[in-house]
Amino acid sequence: MLAVTPNIRPRLTRLAIQSLAAVAMALAALPARADDIAEVQRMLAAGRNAEALQRADQFLATKPRDPMMRFLRGISLSQAGRSAEAITVFTKLTEDFPELPEPFNNLAVLYAQQGQYDKARNALEMAIRTNPSYATAYENLGDVYAKLASQAYSKALQIDTRSAVAPKLAMIRELFPKERNSIAVASAQTTPAPAPSPAPAPTPAPRPTPTPAPTPTPAPAPTPAPAPTPAPAPTPAPTPAPAPAANEEAAQVRQVEAAVNAWASAWSRRDMNAYLAAYAKDFDAGKPRRVWEEERRDRIMSKKSITVRVVGLRIDVNGDKATARFRQEYRADSLSVNSNKRLELVRSGNKWLIVKESTGS
Repeated sequence: MLAVTPNIRPRLTRLAIQSLAAVAMALAALPARADDIAEVQRMLAAGRNAEALQRADQFLATKPRDPMMRFLRGISLSQAGRSAEAITVFTKLTEDFPELPEPFNNLAVLYAQQGQYDKARNALEMAIRTNPSYATAYENLGDVYAKLASQAYSKALQIDTRSAVAPKLAMIRELFPKERNSIAVASAQTTPAPAPSPAPAPTPAPRPTPTPAPTPTPAPAPTPAPAPTPAPAPTPAPTPAPAPAANEEAAQVRQVEAAVNAWASAWSRRDMNAYLAAYAKDFDAGKPRRVWEEERRDRIMSKKSITVRVVGLRIDVNGDKATARFRQEYRADSLSVNSNKRLELVRSGNKWLIVKESTGS
């Protein structure tokens, strides 16, 4: 099973489909050989689309339900301009794996290519219903609404040339110039190679302790003068204590880290009381809190086992607010999804609670 797999992140402004990002999604509900997946990715990135499609078909002949290879096959068909077949692939993926928002999102982009903005809107709404924190789907939905608005304004202007919609139409066209209206075909890129680790700084050679000069024998004198009393060595200045503000910020970072790990642990244990208690009362769920809690409870408790790992946690604290960014490795029964995660938290008394959650950003 791949630890890092591609994610299509289409946008309908500027260029409507961006290239495959190598870190946001792991569509791997069934085992797949990493070398086959990686090879198809490399072929797509190199523009060897026909070879990539052939390799994907060969793989799927023995593992026809593998979602990752089916997803890559859909990308390959899109790049080949075979939109109808790509739509069939992504539609079947949404039926077989309705818990994954990315196939819905890509389906919307293909519909938008064909000017079927109502279908694109419906697919994006399904993506958001599947994952209310899917920022890309929200952005694409806004773009689709803008295109629908452009069509409505144009129709109004055709019916009544004195209509006041002309400035609105001009604003929409400013967002969508003619050269940007067509949807670009997705291109793939392989997982970027990790930056080489910097070479360790050379350890400085130990400084040799100088041999002290021999003490000269004093010349004989009838009455030797008394030796002067040596001056006392100066007392070294005390090391300044760390600034209180720095200590407080470090403590807050540790508290946020503990809150994030406790949230992931409660999710893994399917401890719904502890899991829901990690969210603030004003958590932005995009729907009534009661409805969101019921949906989360149904989804989590329907799984036989869940494992959530927080990898590469980075925390920024600003007063009573904090942002935690990390890679979330999620496994539930036969499903494995790796994605970038962002949690926004606020301090409430001695606790840090989640007020906003987003995936793929």
